[in-house]
Amino acid sequence: MRHLTVARALTGALVLQIALGAFLVLGDLTSSDFTLPRFGPSAPRLTQPVQPGDQRRTFAPGRDLPPRSPLRDPGKLPERLALTRSEGSAWRLEGGISEGDAERIISALDDAQAGSNPIETLVLQSPGGSVPDALAIGRHVRQMGLGTRMLEGEFCYSACPYLLASGTTREIPEGASVGVHQHYFGESTILPAFVAVEQIQRGQGEVMEYLEEMGIDPMVLRPALATPADQIYILLPEELARYNFVTEES
Repeated sequence: MRHLTVARALTGALVLQIALGAFLVLGDLTSSDFTLPRFGPSAPRLTQPVQPGDQRRTFAPGRDLPPRSPLRDPGKLPERLALTRSEGSAWRLEGGISEGDAERIISALDDAQAGSNPIETLVLQSPGGSVPDALAIGRHVRQMGLGTRMLEGEFCYSACPYLLASGTTREIPEGASVGVHQHYFGESTILPAFVAVEQIQRGQGEVMEYLEEMGIDPMVLRPALATPADQIYILLPEELARYNFVTEES
């Protein structure tokens, strides 16, 4: 009986994501430059270049990641978010976004801001992770009035773009990789179907509200909802501009 409940919950969650994705697609059809992505039966590896209509790549943190820049390789990323000083007023925030990271990183940000080298800009690199923690950190970053940026040859995937969105200014140079996909909101296998669906609805609503707060077009959820969690959709420079991720020339 429990297995049947789980199956129904997963089916309901899938139907909900498909319905929300269809709604966003219909909204995006009003754009004159809209084109449907041409997804094949399977996605190539992240090491393969992307082009319009061919932007989904396999994704598993720690395994499927793009090649590092030969000019900038900080070594293996930490499993949990780490805040370290880079140079001047720029600090690096990098690593996986684990459950519970928000409280720890918010405290670290406040401590750094109170020190002798306060933060003006956060340099981001992360394969993503916990969405609620990313949203909480992002709201705090916006309250602090910090900018965010990426470096050429580095990446920001899954929940990381929500951190990127939090900057009062956002710099994404050509050669940096930003990717989105579906998220999970509550993965308990013992929840009844109506609770599982309610969690997904609430989670998607919170993400849309957050994006609006940060000045990002919520239509970025269209390709995100169309991309399964074991793949990543790489946003092209024109999409980063269309969805308002870029605030400065880079």
